[in-house]
Amino acid sequence: MKSLHLLWISVGLSFFLSACSIDATKKSRVDRLPYYAEASFTPLWLSQGDAAIDSLHTVSDFSFINQDGDRISQKTFKDKIYVTDFFFTTCPGICPKMTNNMALLQDTFKTDDRIAFLSHSVTPGIDSVSILKAYAETHGIISGKWHLVTGDQSDIYEMGRRQYFVEEDMGYDRDADEFLHTENFILVDKNKHIRGIYNGLNLSSIRHLISDINLLLRE
Repeated sequence: MKSLHLLWISVGLSFFLSACSIDATKKSRVDRLPYYAEASFTPLWLSQGDAAIDSLHTVSDFSFINQDGDRISQKTFKDKIYVTDFFFTTCPGICPKMTNNMALLQDTFKTDDRIAFLSHSVTPGIDSVSILKAYAETHGIISGKWHLVTGDQSDIYEMGRRQYFVEEDMGYDRDADEFLHTENFILVDKNKHIRGIYNGLNLSSIRHLISDINLLLRE
């Protein structure tokens, strides 16, 4: 009876690990990624070299401080593809799972210098550099690969709502001082164009994101 019990534990563990594994070689659902230029996230299917791309929304410059006390700007991500999100270290709800899934992305592209990650604290008055550093160490976040940033709250909220549109896809605008809380991951290409939005809580969505990153790398 004990042997049968152990067998079922082994089978269950194998199933769990299989469900949580990430296939970094899986092809994207499409042969090219669309562009997104405004809050409705209406896809624009443009071919490379299309002149219309030059007039699309690009993520504006920013200036924040990361967990190592370094100033982070668009220069940090020059010629890089990056994934960005918004979180806070004391979040008891969605943030831990989002962090775990971003960690899966980090591990998948750990050795690829063309890929980086950017997480903004939405409670920067609490999440100081030292707090972010401790959080980074707890979650195995690699310095220089994945930046946890703090700064002026109005600047962070502006980036989230007006540059990345992380919350505006809900169909309504929020006041500038309303709390920013979203599970969305945003994919930005090396030219600062938004190329995808993904549910950071959903493992299937994370798999699609990995496939789409690989597709962008081939552009």
